[in-house]
Amino acid sequence: MTEPKPLHREKTAAQPAAPRFWTNAARWANVLGPVLGLAAIYILFSVIGPPSFSSSGNLETIARQTAIVGAAALGMTVIMIAGGIDLSVGSVVALATVAIAWLLQNSGASPAVAALGGIAAGLLCGLLSGIFITRLKVVPFIVTLGMMLIVRGVAKALAHEQKIDAPRTWLGELLATLPPERAAMLVPPGVWLVVILALLVAGMLRYTRLGRHIFAVGSNEQTARLCGVPVSRVKLAVYTIGGGFFGLAGLMMFSRLTVGDPTAAVGLELDVIAAVVIGGGSLSGGEGSVLGSLVGALIMSVIRSGCSQMGLDNWVQEVVTGAIIVVAVALDGLRHRKAG
Repeated sequence: MTEPKPLHREKTAAQPAAPRFWTNAARWANVLGPVLGLAAIYILFSVIGPPSFSSSGNLETIARQTAIVGAAALGMTVIMIAGGIDLSVGSVVALATVAIAWLLQNSGASPAVAALGGIAAGLLCGLLSGIFITRLKVVPFIVTLGMMLIVRGVAKALAHEQKIDAPRTWLGELLATLPPERAAMLVPPGVWLVVILALLVAGMLRYTRLGRHIFAVGSNEQTARLCGVPVSRVKLAVYTIGGGFFGLAGLMMFSRLTVGDPTAAVGLELDVIAAVVIGGGSLSGGEGSVLGSLVGALIMSVIRSGCSQMGLDNWVQEVVTGAIIVVAVALDGLRHRKAG
């Protein structure tokens, strides 16, 4: 007598397939959505804009403009995945430009040392924000809002409320237009530096213990703590890492301005946060990707370049960018409501 087929076992084993499929589909949609959006915006401006928009020179300009926001967005991505936020980005960038120019002018430091000094200034600012958040138990929004004012004031004090002129060095070539003999590089070395660091950050988030802990803290801090994740140390690490990338963005800004300007990068934090959100990052934490953040930064640069090429006013760029941010946040909230 043959035994009955274990139909209940086959059904039970097949049940997780559908949820896993939709989870993977949602993940891929979250990554590919910004890329498809970037492609659509670029094609739109290529069709309705002047021929100069799609020229190689304009593409290089877009890449140069994206490098500053993209460098800062790498740090903000790590912070927002961990469930935090940092409003001091613009002030830290300004302080880094001032620190680099001051070191070049007053201390006789080499360009490499001056560049490291600007990045170190960003690391220190991020470390202080992390200490205040973890030790004083103050919400990141308030801490970084205060740091935004403090750091801007320090930058103005160091520069005596004026720009600091610096001697010409190779730092000014990081984001300079490529000369004809270096056209094979396609984009300036500063852009390649941001790309290389983006790959390192993506690898850190995906393959290291720290990366797993960052996602765990952002997804559910209490659960992560119960699982043995050192939440305070993770938060301290992400704000320090973020500050370092803000300092790197300051180096890129110095390369573009060639002076230390304590009034530079006002409002840059909005562009950086917008890049992460447009790229699929969540204000609730636990979600985000390096690729998405860079694509978000590219989307804003393409919009600005397209509007400028078409002779449109600045307010048009602001309205379009703001509308994209609102739609991105609304879609993120809708996705979380469905998941709940």
